[in-house]
Amino acid sequence: MKKATVLSILALTAVGALALTGCSSGSSAGTASKGDEVTGLTGTIGAKDFSEQYILAYLTSGLLNAHGAKTDANTQVVGSANVRAALESDDFMGYWEYTGTSWITYNNNTAPVQGEEAQFAATKEADAANGIAWLDPAPLNNTYAFAIRSDKAKELGVTSLSDIAKLPVADQTFCIESEFSTRDDGWPGLKAAYGLDVPDSNVALLDTGVIYTATEKGDDCNFGEVFQTDGRITALDLTVMKDDKEFFPVYQGAFTLKQTTLDEYPGIAEVMALMSDKLTTEEMQKLNALADVDGDDPEDIANEWLTEQGLI
Repeated sequence: MKKATVLSILALTAVGALALTGCSSGSSAGTASKGDEVTGLTGTIGAKDFSEQYILAYLTSGLLNAHGAKTDANTQVVGSANVRAALESDDFMGYWEYTGTSWITYNNNTAPVQGEEAQFAATKEADAANGIAWLDPAPLNNTYAFAIRSDKAKELGVTSLSDIAKLPVADQTFCIESEFSTRDDGWPGLKAAYGLDVPDSNVALLDTGVIYTATEKGDDCNFGEVFQTDGRITALDLTVMKDDKEFFPVYQGAFTLKQTTLDEYPGIAEVMALMSDKLTTEEMQKLNALADVDGDDPEDIANEWLTEQGLI
């Protein structure tokens, strides 16, 4: 997802060098021309530091290249804030962002807008004032969620976050990221929204990837913080709890770029529309599983998917 980290001066100053040294050519997907709508377009497609973003960057570069562009993908920059800064400084031509991240982190709003369409419209309008354009979004929603082993969910009789609050405190055990533990749209707000009153000893702070396996094992926690499009949810037979009070913001994905770039190459929107509608939450779970479960290379995953879909 997609979640912002503190912008470090070191990482920011390294972006320019990474754009040259940390990129894949991105040219293997798009050797067969499918059109010339973006002929003359060049630049680097950025990505945050997790598999979904890598895949989206390679998908975008490959698709644009098949329509006349000459782009590559950079998957070496760490942190949402650094990727956004790279777009603003023109080190990146564009990248995939999530509505909740931009609305809360970059546009300094504390409360999400309920509903996907309303949240997207509000985010698009807010970022327009920053000179950043949002293309039509994909259906995918990479929002926060809590998951539990499917057999344990049946044992405890839980299907929603409200159900968790009704459990004995001993069963209310959680694995979360350190960043999530302090975010407005994270642990403090969730506890307040659902009336969770658990001691700190019931909460384990773990790295993102570790949370999935820890939740599957059930030793550190019953409920693990996950991202809704993560392929490990299905692979580990986890059940996602329904956010019945709609606390979590919508994190719908869309390609973002400078408005000036879109004005110069309006065909970008037309080309990206060929792909975006196909990227549902379920489809991204499958693609992410190929990377995070099977260990496949994100660039290969993107090339194969684009070929299967007839887009290159």
